[in-house]
Amino acid sequence: MTTLIRAVRPWGQALSDVLLKDGKIAGVEPHDPVRTPADSSGPLGGSVTVVEGRGRLLVPSFSDVHVHLDSTRIGLPFREHTGGPGVWTMMMNDRQNWRHAEVPLQERVNHTLGRMIARGTTRVRSYAQVDVDCRLERFDAVLAAKEQFKDQADVEIIAFPQAGLLLEDGTVPLMEEALRAGANVMGGIDPCSLDRDPARHLDLVFGLAEKYQVPIDIHLHEPGELGVFSTDLVLERTRALGMQGKVTMSHAYQLGSVSEATTHRLIEEFAELDVSMASVAPAQSGQLPLPLLAEAGVRVGLGEDGQRDYWSPYGNTDMLDRTWQLAFTHGFRRDELIEHCLAIATVGGASVLDPAATRLKGSAHRPGLEAGDPAELLLVDGETVASAVMDRGTDRTVIHRGRVVADQLQLLP
Repeated sequence: MTTLIRAVRPWGQALSDVLLKDGKIAGVEPHDPVRTPADSSGPLGGSVTVVEGRGRLLVPSFSDVHVHLDSTRIGLPFREHTGGPGVWTMMMNDRQNWRHAEVPLQERVNHTLGRMIARGTTRVRSYAQVDVDCRLERFDAVLAAKEQFKDQADVEIIAFPQAGLLLEDGTVPLMEEALRAGANVMGGIDPCSLDRDPARHLDLVFGLAEKYQVPIDIHLHEPGELGVFSTDLVLERTRALGMQGKVTMSHAYQLGSVSEATTHRLIEEFAELDVSMASVAPAQSGQLPLPLLAEAGVRVGLGEDGQRDYWSPYGNTDMLDRTWQLAFTHGFRRDELIEHCLAIATVGGASVLDPAATRLKGSAHRPGLEAGDPAELLLVDGETVASAVMDRGTDRTVIHRGRVVADQLQLLP
């Protein structure tokens, strides 16, 4: 399949024509207003589908690397937030309510994933809660949605022990069942503050990941020095087991809050062990600085987290909104840093999902739109990339594997 995108501005630069072939970018040339599809097919041959760029920006499509599709209430009536403080209290609130939504779980998951794709997300890593209450019901719903939208987006599923691994008998066998059923990633959560046995918790997480040959995602809410302690245990096991490039720290809000020396040490070790990070752009101080992470070559991605669910009323399936939030919560004003947030939300996230993918090399690097790159693309209106993040326009065309899958916020067949 060959597609010609006419008159677009890659990363806001000069007007160009972009040729896509077999799911990759085949060429980028200065825009020629009299160019025809035949002119561009050349040795590639075959018919050419034309997409009119109309001077819009061309950027890589979004990679949402931290989303909870299994708890979504997107599209349902807004409800009062009833959760209390702390992970366990919030989880119990979710447990009491998730089955009783206005529509079945599968419909909610499908609707949310479809909206995400229509707004520009073609690469997704979703959590699927596995515990003795829901067993694999929530995992199965995300797995079915992955299959439903397999031609519009690539979806990875994290088998996620939201209630911990040790607090309820029967959790670990269910995690194994999910991994055997096709979970792509082994999840972990707050080894100290939730399970209160970090060594045992992490031994199980790393042991199952090694057994089923999957990467790891650690959901870390722990503050300050406690969070650093748990992270050091993760780094220790990553080094000892040779799992470089296979571990992601999600949230990890306060790893930069202890001391400057600790911040620099953690960034250096993340780079050395190729440990990636997934942020949801929280309004919280003490985070590891994005520019320093970029300079060190640490892979960083962005995600929407829960979306109007029983944990939080925030989230709307639009990663461009979440990109704005990432820039805002970090206090960025310079265009370069705002654009860097978009690079994190697109190419950065793609490198979290695939360590072999192109990585960001500093906060000024804008990859993903050159010949040979995957044809995972988003056309969006905007004067500049920074203004597109500020304005969050809706004139969007979404391309997955070289094919248009959504236009004007609507999925295409």
